Amino acid sequence: MTPILFLKRVSDVYDEETQTALDESGGDEEYASFDENHSFVIPKECHWIDIRNASKDVGKMIVKAMNGIERANPETLSGVFSSFDDVTWTDKTKLTDERLKDLIEHMSKLKVGNKNYNADVMGDAYEYLIKKFADLSKKNAGEYYTPRTIVKLMVMLMDPKPGDTVYDPACGTDGMLIEAIRHINDRQMTYGRIYGQENNLSTSAIARMNLFLHGASDFKIVQGDTLRNPKFIEYNKLKQFNCVLTNPPFGQEKWGASGFESDKYGRNIWGCPSDSNADYAWLQHMVKSMKPMEGKAAVVLPQGVLFHSGKEGDIREQLIKSDMIEAVVALAGGVFYGTGVSACIIFLNNHKKSEHRGKVCLIDATNIYTPKRAQNEMEDKDIQEVFDLYQAYEDKVEKCKIVTIEDLGAAGNTLAVNTYIEKKKQEIVSPELIRIEYINAVENAKKAEARMKAYLIAGGFINEK
Repeated sequence: MTPILFLKRVSDVYDEETQTALDESGGDEEYASFDENHSFVIPKECHWIDIRNASKDVGKMIVKAMNGIERANPETLSGVFSSFDDVTWTDKTKLTDERLKDLIEHMSKLKVGNKNYNADVMGDAYEYLIKKFADLSKKNAGEYYTPRTIVKLMVMLMDPKPGDTVYDPACGTDGMLIEAIRHINDRQMTYGRIYGQENNLSTSAIARMNLFLHGASDFKIVQGDTLRNPKFIEYNKLKQFNCVLTNPPFGQEKWGASGFESDKYGRNIWGCPSDSNADYAWLQHMVKSMKPMEGKAAVVLPQGVLFHSGKEGDIREQLIKSDMIEAVVALAGGVFYGTGVSACIIFLNNHKKSEHRGKVCLIDATNIYTPKRAQNEMEDKDIQEVFDLYQAYEDKVEKCKIVTIEDLGAAGNTLAVNTYIEKKKQEIVSPELIRIEYINAVENAKKAEARMKAYLIAGGFINEK
């Protein structure tokens, strides 16, 4: 569904642009065919209508169209279609010509150009599909799908502005970058400023399609292993950004610790984590990717990073002392697909407000969620409550605690939120009162039992004998 929907979208937009050029030129077909009039070039026999007209070998025609469009647009669409397995399209034991023609005819009834739906509506529909696929495959969905309200909360915390560069080093299907563009609310000011890297080949293709479908332009999404081979390099150093945000793989094993230990980009700022868990490697990569005087970062990680000892504890101590941590949000369990691990958001800032320096805002959001049948969810009202706690930046019983770096050091440099959150005082009831209430409850139960027995006897349901 992913590539075929995008192919239909590209064809419908091409047709719209052709009609616009015809209207502008008084019907000049040669002018309307100029590449300059189109977002993407569609070569001969690669349009949706060519697939629709195919009477046999429909799968081969689909592959031909996808490959042709990809080759004709090397700077924008390279790898977008070929990242998917074309063997399935041409395997008639899986997809017969009749079945494919049914699909093509069904989708032909639906126009998905810009005049039919604006880019946000089209993109959101696509996001809905991605979420539905995630619902059906919860086990692996967490690798590429982050619940969108949590993404929204992270972007609200960072508050990217027009002109800011935004980077996701483990971008999945690009939900975070799309939310950042939406938050900035000035699409032109994001051109050339959106960056992402994703290791999975087909997921990186979905990411690019997702951005295109949301109306984004001039972005850079690359495929590759960020920890072993970061792709955004300037002058032999890591490129740095205004905003860095991601949800990396939790507890990633065999991630390349030996290379990171002598990393040529200096990402092992405070040390190298063990090869059994890359959480703090991702975090240090993000720190190194932040602009020194103005960079911000938000990352989703398992709550274990807040209190684990050993190498992680040593790195966390140095991170705390750097005074980059603006806030830590402990999230409710069960809000992420495919993992029972409770997560947190760590928000970093290289340019804290003066009144925030030397302090960290710890927010306990473990009870701020909306329970649903399948899993817990954070709705808009929930993330707004969390954001309001951050904005206030003050103590609130059972919800928020502002701690100093000295407080954290005195507690062993743990960031476990529940260590510091002030709890409501429990009402103390005397044993004498409890005893009286217990005796009264027993007497009331005996009286109720006697009344019930009398009713049953009177109704003839039981025999007194």
